[in-house]
Amino acid sequence: MSKQMWKPGNMLYPIPAVMVSCAREGEKPNIITVAWAGNVCSSPACVSISVRPERYSYDIISETGEFVINLTSKSLAYASDWCGVRSGKDFDKFKEMRLTPSQSNKISAPGIEESPVNIECRVIQSIPLGTHVMFVAEVMCVDVDEEYLDEKGRLDLKKANLVAYSHGEYFELGKKLGKFGYSVAKKNPAKKNKKKDKVKKTKK
Repeated sequence: MSKQMWKPGNMLYPIPAVMVSCAREGEKPNIITVAWAGNVCSSPACVSISVRPERYSYDIISETGEFVINLTSKSLAYASDWCGVRSGKDFDKFKEMRLTPSQSNKISAPGIEESPVNIECRVIQSIPLGTHVMFVAEVMCVDVDEEYLDEKGRLDLKKANLVAYSHGEYFELGKKLGKFGYSVAKKNPAKKNKKKDKVKKTKK
């Protein structure tokens, strides 16, 4: 196996392509598509997004200190891309993409009704890093579409057909390979024996 050495670049893929909604009081809400987003802390729950200062949404988020991260699904892929290449200075993105602003529970910024999960965020720190400024925010609450809850009330995001972004392309999440901890999980001998018994009965 041979490998080439490339110059430093953003090659951490795949990553989530999320739609971030924000709004100033008395103005139309806006949507910015962000690929630089992630979890940064579990207690308190905190996330981050990185935004270029020249983007229209940058000033809105800086002034209000609020935004909503909206997870994107297959049905939102087109709107996600469109909102990422058009400016809120020139377009009403909710109107153009026929999306519905939803009332948030803990902050003033609206979510996107069509998104399966809306993460309401309040900025606690802004970190200038170069081309982008990272907004570190505390998660105030999470709004989940009941369509994606199973019979026990657990969130089943497999049903949502979530989208990932990889090196300039969008992909629908695919086949499940395992779950957290599956590599070290002990096999249940009882289940194994039951399977053997079933095989024996079938042979008889």
